[in-house]
Amino acid sequence: MDEHIIQEDDEDREALAALSSVPPPQRKIHCYSQQLRATSAQKRYHQVRKHSLDDIPKPPDLFYNNDDSSDDEFFPYSSSSSSNNAPSAGEYIITHTQTQRLDQNLSLEGCPDDPRHCHSLPEFIGVAGGTGIFKVPMRATIHPRRPPCLELRPHPLRETQVGKFLRNIACTDTQLWAGQECGVRFWRFEDAYQSGLGAKVRRGDEDAAPFQESVNTSPTMCLLVDSGNRLVWSRHKDGKIRSWKMDHTADDTSPFKEGLSWQAHRGPVLSIIMSSYGDLWSGGEGGVIKIWPWESIEKSLSLRPEEKHMATLLVERSFIDLRSQVTVNGNCNISSSDVKCLVSDNVRAKVWCAQPLSFSLWDARTKELLKVFNIDGHTENRVDIPSQDHPAVEDEVKVKFVSTSKKEKSGGFLQRSRNAIMGAADAVRRVATRGAGAFAEDNKRTEALVLTADGMIWSGCTNGLLVQWDGNGSRLQDVIHHPCAVQCFCAFGTRIYVGYVSGMVQVVDLEGNLIAGWMAHNGPVIKLAAGNGNIFSLATHGGLRGWNMSSPGPIDSLLRSDLAGKESIYSRQDNVRILIGSWNVGQGRASQESLMSWLGSVASDVGIVVVGLQEVEMGAGFLAMSAAKETVGLEGSSIGHWWLDTIGKALDENTTFERMGSRQLAGLLVSLWVRKNLRMHVGDIDAAAVPCGFGRTIGNKGGVGLRIRVFDRLICFVNCHLAAHLEAVNRRNADFDHIYRNMVFTRSSNLLNNAAAGASAAVQTLRVTNITAFPQTAGANTEETKLDLAEADMVVFFGDFNYRLFGYDSGEKKRIPAWCDRVIYRDNRSGPVSECSLECPIVSSILLYEACMDVTESDHKPVRCKFHSTIAHVDRSVRRQAFGEVIQSNKKVRSLLDELRYVPETVVSTNSIVFQNQDTSILRITNKCDKDKAIFKIICGGQSTVKDDDEVADYHPRGSFGLPRWLEVTPAAGIIKPDQFVDVSVHHEEFHTLEDLVDGIPQNWWCEDTRDKEVICTRQLFNGNKKSSDPCASLLLIKDSPHRLKIQQLQKRSRR
Repeated sequence: MDEHIIQEDDEDREALAALSSVPPPQRKIHCYSQQLRATSAQKRYHQVRKHSLDDIPKPPDLFYNNDDSSDDEFFPYSSSSSSNNAPSAGEYIITHTQTQRLDQNLSLEGCPDDPRHCHSLPEFIGVAGGTGIFKVPMRATIHPRRPPCLELRPHPLRETQVGKFLRNIACTDTQLWAGQECGVRFWRFEDAYQSGLGAKVRRGDEDAAPFQESVNTSPTMCLLVDSGNRLVWSRHKDGKIRSWKMDHTADDTSPFKEGLSWQAHRGPVLSIIMSSYGDLWSGGEGGVIKIWPWESIEKSLSLRPEEKHMATLLVERSFIDLRSQVTVNGNCNISSSDVKCLVSDNVRAKVWCAQPLSFSLWDARTKELLKVFNIDGHTENRVDIPSQDHPAVEDEVKVKFVSTSKKEKSGGFLQRSRNAIMGAADAVRRVATRGAGAFAEDNKRTEALVLTADGMIWSGCTNGLLVQWDGNGSRLQDVIHHPCAVQCFCAFGTRIYVGYVSGMVQVVDLEGNLIAGWMAHNGPVIKLAAGNGNIFSLATHGGLRGWNMSSPGPIDSLLRSDLAGKESIYSRQDNVRILIGSWNVGQGRASQESLMSWLGSVASDVGIVVVGLQEVEMGAGFLAMSAAKETVGLEGSSIGHWWLDTIGKALDENTTFERMGSRQLAGLLVSLWVRKNLRMHVGDIDAAAVPCGFGRTIGNKGGVGLRIRVFDRLICFVNCHLAAHLEAVNRRNADFDHIYRNMVFTRSSNLLNNAAAGASAAVQTLRVTNITAFPQTAGANTEETKLDLAEADMVVFFGDFNYRLFGYDSGEKKRIPAWCDRVIYRDNRSGPVSECSLECPIVSSILLYEACMDVTESDHKPVRCKFHSTIAHVDRSVRRQAFGEVIQSNKKVRSLLDELRYVPETVVSTNSIVFQNQDTSILRITNKCDKDKAIFKIICGGQSTVKDDDEVADYHPRGSFGLPRWLEVTPAAGIIKPDQFVDVSVHHEEFHTLEDLVDGIPQNWWCEDTRDKEVICTRQLFNGNKKSSDPCASLLLIKDSPHRLKIQQLQKRSRR
């Protein structure tokens, strides 16, 4: 037994030492209980404590000072220190007053429902600095460290989006399209600032700007805009490709239907693009790449609706299977892994295909494979990466109870139980180590690909690495500005926008230098799109925001100031009562009468009920198997479900209350119920668990938590069971610190690179160097990275804390009183008195706090605490209207937006080119501006057969304004520096026969029309410094009998 105590003491010391070797900051080592409200006549007491949470060393503060992962309007922790006279509510300190026993009844009877007449109980606050992770997060009316944004679709509650999640977006000239799990929808930019439709739409879209929706389809995987034919193409999980017309009347509110559609792949279509020649390329599972020639698509689009079946059949049988073309004797030159993304290099008429660990480069005109290379840039003759099935982790986490001899059993039951639990802990560590190794191998997987204005290709990796490639597939450089996985890119002008899994959006220049960055959403940014002067970002939860292309810049401060002045218009307040119940049940079960006495009797006026239980089950075998189940992702137990069902009956579940979620970790269980009339304002429930027993792997001690969003504010509830015994106070402090720092809820668990996901849940907190959101914040003080609990608006800790008080009781045994079953909390207040507002969005008070002495099923008494919380939040629909009014009415804002429409003046060297067949001529484009870069792109506005003088030419554009096959333009896009020029090669190539394919087999049964053609090519110009585009010139190219290309420069539009 002595050896056992020594080992426990060693573990306590190791747990404290593991936190950090850095000495703690200089603080007071005294702690006292202070009244929160000055109206109470209670007296302040000052006690010297032997142990304090201040004695726990804190890791060095390395803070991403713009790392705000919430959708709420607030900025990270203030760097100013707390006043000595104003106690901080942000730090959890276990306190005790000698004048009043906390286990006595502290309730107030007869509190009316009107909050103005509710008399709250006296509250006491622990004072010990309130710095670092324990500081109250600061809030603001308008977020000061990210640009003001257009909330086209505010963050919807996750529960309202089942089967309806948005997954991708794309912009046309006048619309923003979104693909969702049941079809597509679009918003008109002209309606972007209008109020939401409220109850006319389903839950989750009440505050979104007006939109139109399609009929139900299979989940949409990707969108492609074809401006030339006024179509939007979508790829779907069922393997189909569908087309949708852009032109829909605003008055028609019925779901619109698809146009042309066909079965493209057996499995999901993972990516689609239009090549430089208008052909549609699609990528699917197993590395399959197919080409759908524009000629067959155009013919199908021309058929009447009643010929839909014929149109579908015509396209389905015309594909070119590129994988089969590069497969010889069963050996394929490209990888068999799924196609991640396709990118059309319109500068050089090539197509890039990105797979997780390799790339393939194709000629868009000849469809030939040009090069295959890996993510390091090394050329490969053959890429074959078969999928490897990892051994089942169950083999590692099986707990083997080997029979032992009688001599070996003499160690006793406690020793054998300890050995079994430690064996399970060791299995957990081995699985965690294996997971870390697997991650190390895949941390460079390609996640996104983009073509920039200078003709370079950038790829983003799972470790945050940004890699630059030239047009021939040579790796040029790599940079990293954020240590989270890249999810998406958007290139516009001379800027590259990068979306990360952390919710951050960064702006990078064409050389890879970081310009700016901000937390755009509190979830992964899965898609970016440019349109109408904004960069739109889509988060995984379905929130959709637009960021002005000039941000960060002067326009941000103007918008922020005017929006803050309209706070009274869009600010709202609501009141919610929350009941907290905590009980150490000692492995027993309660009667229905006890549960009614504890919870049912006081739940009539509350909207949210949270119940935490400890010691639901505590056997050694159960603890060992719980650790194994945690590792493979299994949760709960039969006894845990019995408790949930029984408590649900006491709360009149399914009639009055609805159970939203629960989390069990061995003997710890937490669950949450919401009153049905409040349900539409509560959601986004996430769970977390942090074990603290036996090497931080077993759940006999630790914490389980739930996080919910209530009126757009985050509230966390944490049920704890800390180490027992008088001498383990350091261990209790260390456990609390470990729980607070490592409690990572479901959403955030995917953001960090967790080596030990599952039983240990010991997430290593991400700490990175300070990168500022805006240039003006450079040099700001670094602070500790925010944790999930630290960024919540309200946090409630409850459970069996197991602290011991100083002194002895009056009984014969002179026992030291225990401070076990308690409730502590913090809200948004940073001082004793704060009014509820958008700067202090949650203000709570306690209406009832008591132990139920009549319940006798356990050696602990159940505790209950009732809060009255006032919550301030924003009416997102009203604020969007206010945002539009500011943009339209503020003259300075309008002036800045007008300046963005400036297009540099350019000239073309000639308007007539004559050459023989297969000859090449040079077209020179000169940038006359001496300050700004000009970005140009040459597209084909349409092709027509040469008509007589009295006939009107009928131009038919190819897909996405693609070039005809007989015309080569190099480069077709690029950047022209001030006072510089670029030479564009225009080449006429014979291309008489077009091979038609049936089921991927060349048929050669029809030829291209050899009559003379003429095409209109448009030269698009963009302002290279700012974020506006303006088509400014057109070129007329005519292919006639002497092979003459006439180039006519039409009217150009520019402004200074």
